[in-house]
Amino acid sequence: MTTVQLYCALPVRACNSYRMASHIPALPQSFTPGTDSVFSDQSGFYSLDSNVPGLSKVILDKLNMKDYGEYRAAVGGKLQGISFRNYKEMFQKMEETFKFCASCNKLPEHLAEGQALKRCVKCLNVYYCTKECQRVDWPQHKRACKTLRLVAVDRLVEWLIFTGDLPFPTGTWSKTATEVRNWEDWFAMQGDLTPRLDAILSSPNMAAIWKNASRSKPDDSELRQSVWRIQSEFLSRVLSVGVAVKHFGLDPYVKPLTIHLVGASYNETMGARLTDCDELTHMFPEHQGMEVVMVGPEVVDGPILRPPLRAFGPRKQVYISAHKGLYHQFWEDVVEEEEAAKPDLVVGFHPGFHANRGLLEGWLPTLLLLRDYNIPSFFTMYSEMELQSSLHILTELEMHIRDSGQNPFTSQKPEQVQSCPNKPPVYCNSHYISFQGLLPRKELEEPRPEN
Repeated sequence: MTTVQLYCALPVRACNSYRMASHIPALPQSFTPGTDSVFSDQSGFYSLDSNVPGLSKVILDKLNMKDYGEYRAAVGGKLQGISFRNYKEMFQKMEETFKFCASCNKLPEHLAEGQALKRCVKCLNVYYCTKECQRVDWPQHKRACKTLRLVAVDRLVEWLIFTGDLPFPTGTWSKTATEVRNWEDWFAMQGDLTPRLDAILSSPNMAAIWKNASRSKPDDSELRQSVWRIQSEFLSRVLSVGVAVKHFGLDPYVKPLTIHLVGASYNETMGARLTDCDELTHMFPEHQGMEVVMVGPEVVDGPILRPPLRAFGPRKQVYISAHKGLYHQFWEDVVEEEEAAKPDLVVGFHPGFHANRGLLEGWLPTLLLLRDYNIPSFFTMYSEMELQSSLHILTELEMHIRDSGQNPFTSQKPEQVQSCPNKPPVYCNSHYISFQGLLPRKELEEPRPEN
């Protein structure tokens, strides 16, 4: 989408403000994409190598898939038409996406005849083409080796999200949302999680993973920790919404709330269930009703793909719906036509508009809309670096930044930077930015020079 197309697609009010900030903010130099960067809103795959985990066309090629739709069908368990004969072959193909020399980046097809990539025996995650490459890389790898072992286990256990074994049910809160400030407080209310974790460890789908994976099964202690990390990533999204509700002083006990989740993708909607946001009811018991509408071009078909509410739903329930499309178009076609309620809050998980110019252009109409309609907005980031780059962009757009910092409910699951495994891992929802409306005029005006 070009800058001209972006301008034409904006509502009238947004067009007026677009003249105030008519340029697309420059990306910080460290995040300017190289010549190999990929942006395609048709395939849904992005080469996000700037410290942001993501899928790329390299992974598509390795999985023998032609587009993003085939990947979604595969991870959703719909293997018809996919070139995998069974789960064993699919797990092997997924592992092959990580097969490149961590030192010289050499791929298997570039090795000499008789040569093969060999996996680090400690982390079972990264590969080397020669002992010399492993020796050279060890000073960097030794700092990441232990964490990368966790990553390797988690990416297999994560399959249980799609089989329905995860997330496991959580208990009713015995404290108020104000009193539960972090994971430690949340754990204190849940009691002993061991029985719930052990039920998953003994499930048929857990057995199927290690029957088909190309590695031995870890011990039960390691698997329990992995299951919790996957659970924490799921809960982190819902709890971050609750943090945003508290942050902006919204009171779900006084009136029903409508929350729009912008930029929703396969991460939030693949295998999503109508009960996925029930933790909000644990967090705010006796609330007047809450609606979560997920909007994004990569929303996956499923039970939540249904129209939003035109009138408020029942008390003490969270209604989830989803809409496939860009948010500014959803606003014009659905919200302005009064087929959906205007949001009390907008939340975005890892928008990634800092990563390359294409993504920023795609997000620009939505960011301007949120600013000009003065909508309380809460976006999460993977890392401090992404936080600072995003703050830079939002400041250039003259956003009124309310607050930013570390999220008390960050995911506990480390994420590997796929192209550079020895980089420090990042964590979903580890940081946040809250913003609302246009920067106050007095802050926009520069001080006049003294006479």
